[in-house]
Amino acid sequence: QVQLVESGGGLVQAGGSLRLSCAASGRTFSNYVMGWFRQAPGKEREFVVRISRSGGSTRVADSVKGRFTISRDNAKNTVYLQMNSLKPEDTAVYYCAASSRVLPSITREYDYWGQGTQVTVSS
Repeated sequence: QVQLVESGGGLVQAGGSLRLSCAASGRTFSNYVMGWFRQAPGKEREFVVRISRSGGSTRVADSVKGRFTISRDNAKNTVYLQMNSLKPEDTAVYYCAASSRVLPSITREYDYWGQGTQVTVSS
């Protein structure tokens, strides 16, 4: 089992920045690809970004490319999501997730999920 706890969400004005953190405990953190997803009211949960086990490669959704950056610190068992130039359409609950697969992108390819943190961007 892997336990994931997100933090760092909040209310921010459009154009602002937030940094989300996800602390992991349980099994060896570096064994898992880590991802961030988000879910807006009335919408399906969508992929945002993922990072490889070593942190050497990432994949970013087109909707956030150039604005969001994922990173990880395997010594601290933590993955981060730096969100810049935020837009009202970024408003959602953000979830971190862990996967034992090689190139996971969709929700069912992730094995463990956090409880989510709310991000609200005002216009």
